[in-house]
Amino acid sequence: FGVLSLISVNRLKSESGKILKNNYETLVYSNAMSAALDKLSADSSYRVIFDKNLKQQEENITEPGERESTAVARRSFEMLKSFPASDSLKIQIRGALNTINEINQQAIFRKSKHAEAAAARASDWLLVIFSVLMIITFTLAFNFPAVINKPIFALTEGIRSIGLKNYTKRIHLTARDEFGEMATAFNGMAEKLDEYEHSNLAKIKFEKSRIETIINQMRDGIIGLDETNRVLFLNPVAEKLLGLKQADIAGKYAPDIAIKNDLMRTLMQDNSRKQELKIFADNKESYFQLDVFDVIDNKSVIGEVIILRNVTPFHELSDAKTNFIATVSHELKTPIASIKISTQLLADQRIGPVNAEQKELVESINGDASRLLKITSELLNMSQIETGQIHLKIESIMSAEIVEQAVDTVQSLLLEKNITLIQKIEPSVPAVMADREKASWVLINFLTNALKHSEQSGTIELTVESREEVVRFQVRDFGKGIDQKHIGKIFDRYYKVFDESSGGNGLGLAIAKEFIEAQHGSIYVESEPLKGSAFSFELTRAS
Repeated sequence: FGVLSLISVNRLKSESGKILKNNYETLVYSNAMSAALDKLSADSSYRVIFDKNLKQQEENITEPGERESTAVARRSFEMLKSFPASDSLKIQIRGALNTINEINQQAIFRKSKHAEAAAARASDWLLVIFSVLMIITFTLAFNFPAVINKPIFALTEGIRSIGLKNYTKRIHLTARDEFGEMATAFNGMAEKLDEYEHSNLAKIKFEKSRIETIINQMRDGIIGLDETNRVLFLNPVAEKLLGLKQADIAGKYAPDIAIKNDLMRTLMQDNSRKQELKIFADNKESYFQLDVFDVIDNKSVIGEVIILRNVTPFHELSDAKTNFIATVSHELKTPIASIKISTQLLADQRIGPVNAEQKELVESINGDASRLLKITSELLNMSQIETGQIHLKIESIMSAEIVEQAVDTVQSLLLEKNITLIQKIEPSVPAVMADREKASWVLINFLTNALKHSEQSGTIELTVESREEVVRFQVRDFGKGIDQKHIGKIFDRYYKVFDESSGGNGLGLAIAKEFIEAQHGSIYVESEPLKGSAFSFELTRAS
């Protein structure tokens, strides 16, 4: 319809152009020549105007008879140039111009009639074609939606069936257009889903369900977060500890939950990893070991798992063990002390003479009693540490007093092994804030260990120096030293660097560490094999 309309408009435009070009312009030239002819006698310049329009008319001859009249006008005008006053020549020229005007006016009328007839025919054809197209349009408007909707409805029904896990659903369309291709693709997808449902995917889903069941049955609290710290899951134990339900917080941002939940706030802190938490659970104070593991896939962290391991039974066993050791140690200390006193009395000549063998036995008993007494004392100290019952009397004490008490205690051992103790005490060393007995005990322990691992007639250095806000006490021996693999564990309980022949139960350094840290101090060790060891501790200077 649009093409036909363009053709009709262009045809009418062409007809109008022809009338304008062929006939209307001729009338303009003819009228201009008639006007110039009237003024030709008065002003010879109009001869040029006449000649110019006559030439243009000669180039625009389009109608029958127009050429002859134009030729008459040209001959008469040429003769008029020689006889300007001849009226008969002007009359001939006017007659020729009138003939030209009449021919073109008739042509304009004829062509206008022809254009009107062409326009009427084009209008009739356009009306007929428009009617036909409207009928076709209305027909398609009523029937085409059904053609489109049928495959769409079929596809919708198929997708709904897939959503209900009916993977046997198929779409049957015979069309070979885009809908047919869509139906083929849908059927292929449904077939693959059906295969997956009956293959490893079902097994994986079953394993996932089983893992979730195991997690939910564990006594440990487990919380899963994704890479953006949003909660993925938490088992019933974690729900109970947090006081929250998984359904309420799943998918939520964990730091937002931590704003209103103290335990979640603690779990989200970076310094909370690998620590023990005391939480009120099961109507009692319970202990949980916090472990946080990053979930890594292709070297990228995709989430983390927070595990709260219930270690309350171990604490209860540890407390029972500590109480048992404390009780036994306390009960053994008195009879061992009595045995030690008895052996000393036996060795006293005032009680009565003893022979060499008896004296050797008494000394052996006395040595064993001393070792047992030391062990029970260390066990009692360790029991105090484990139960948090360390009794400290922090006061300002002169550093020299701590050194003097420790040196006096080990003086006999120094003489026994002929060990030279070199004291490097800084002049005017300041006082420290410490418990006199506990600080002296640690220094005595350092000196005893140094004596134990020093050669006969060897040397030990005792250094005391002020360092900014602390005072450092250091004991250095020149024995066989300690291998670097033991340095990190040397302050652990019951850890023994050397074999049994060196004596000790592995508690002395652990107790020393606890005593110093309880006094807000620090303890250190430096050692190199075959070059000796240096044990030191620092205490805060008294103000």
